[in-house]
Amino acid sequence: MISNEPITLTRDVEGTVIPAGTKVTLQKGGQAFITQSLGGTYTVIVKGNMFRIEAKDADALGLEVAAKPTANTGTPSTVEEIEKEAWNQMRTCYDPEIPVNIVDLGLVYDCRLEPLGVPDRYKMGVKITLTAPGCGMGPALSQDVQTKLLAIEGIDEAHVEVVFDPQWNQGMMSEAAKLQLGLL
Repeated sequence: MISNEPITLTRDVEGTVIPAGTKVTLQKGGQAFITQSLGGTYTVIVKGNMFRIEAKDADALGLEVAAKPTANTGTPSTVEEIEKEAWNQMRTCYDPEIPVNIVDLGLVYDCRLEPLGVPDRYKMGVKITLTAPGCGMGPALSQDVQTKLLAIEGIDEAHVEVVFDPQWNQGMMSEAAKLQLGLL
């Protein structure tokens, strides 16, 4: 959903300044324009500044709050199925400024599933990067990834680390992402 018409905030709401990553309170009655609503979060412009608003706060935008994220309706039963579902869940995480998921952007560097020592229980370790080292959105993106991984049956722990080596570049994007962004 992209809004060319302003939306009036129905209540005070916490927003994350893009790309700084700092939290601020957007005031009830403020005018917002939705520029992106992908992966359960909203990117809005208020008074010329860009903010990310979490799905749980959709009501402040006059929208319905979506149900908590859940993974695939079937229960993954093998390590391969859990890993596949982890990649599928990460494809529902989006950079707040770019309408492409973090997997196709090439921001996921590593994803490893390890047993916890209890049958069919695992921990997931993921390394992600950002499109720019100075971007403050790392904590928001890593929390988004962690939340979606923990929704997968069998994953009891998820650790997401933001790394900058190697530094991201456009060559890391999938062909589909390049096509979507008009780079091909």
